[in-house]
Amino acid sequence: MRKTEKAEIVEGIQERIGRSKFNILADFTGLKVEDITRLRRQVQDAEGEVKVVKNTLLSRAAGQDSPIAQLSSHFVGPNAVTFGYGDPVNLAKVLVKFAQDKPQFKLKAGVLSGQILTAAEVEALSKLPDREVLLAQFLGVLQGVPRSLVTVLAAVIRNLLNVLVALKDKKAESEPAAAAAPAEAAAETPSPAAAE
Repeated sequence: MRKTEKAEIVEGIQERIGRSKFNILADFTGLKVEDITRLRRQVQDAEGEVKVVKNTLLSRAAGQDSPIAQLSSHFVGPNAVTFGYGDPVNLAKVLVKFAQDKPQFKLKAGVLSGQILTAAEVEALSKLPDREVLLAQFLGVLQGVPRSLVTVLAAVIRNLLNVLVALKDKKAESEPAAAAAPAEAAAETPSPAAAE
């Protein structure tokens, strides 16, 4: 391979690393070409890309400031690098399912938002609900707070109205008695015409 070809490959990997949100290294020893092709299609459907890269070129592309540089200790043996451009959970699900179907495909490690993930953590990531489900759950939590606030405020107003109604009823009960007392007093006192 010529220097220019190597430089182009390194540049292409760096560009993919820059675009990706999620990177996973896997050992693909023992997989057939058809299996790798099927994996590539599945990963592509999950908004990702799988590349088989020589470790020396991968080390050059990783450099010092690259997120994938943290995985340099795993640049041993044959490596397939997965670049995830979409939802990391969907991509993790595809890779974990493929690894379960084809035991020769072994997840080594990954990087998500600058954090190194072990193979077990990638598997745990694959068990999370989809992004849409998480957003719906989050929205439900956000809606719950204002709903609770409205319920509490409505209860305060309702209690105030109940107190006012009770006061009105009590006042209405005492008013007929108070109105009846002057009428009885007026009936008992003789009128001036009757006194003559």
